[in-house]
Amino acid sequence: MGGEVIAEDEVVVDIGLKDLSKKLEEFAKARDWEKYHSPRNLLLAMVGEVGELSEIFQWRGEVDKGLPNWEESDKEHLGEELSDVLLYLIRLADMCGIDLGQAATKKIGKNAIKYPPKAF
Repeated sequence: MGGEVIAEDEVVVDIGLKDLSKKLEEFAKARDWEKYHSPRNLLLAMVGEVGELSEIFQWRGEVDKGLPNWEESDKEHLGEELSDVLLYLIRLADMCGIDLGQAATKKIGKNAIKYPPKAF
């Protein structure tokens, strides 16, 4: 069961995809943006955000897990861009009638069959 988003500066623990989906729907409705949230428009917006995410890594070469040499402001920027991609992905899935959590779980199962662990 997921947590609840209350305010930008509060810590959110274990929020689920369905919780985020509901918040995104409410956010769009409150601003009368639903008319703009066609699958095509959401996909294009997400691609733009993926481009912004890519720019963060563009000239850094390989980076270590956990980003130990990054400034906190760079990590915060990365978190914002990752969030933009995630939120558009969730909204796109909703507008297409796809349960993203269920689809991802099913895909992991298919990948486990397709790519079994190596026997030692």
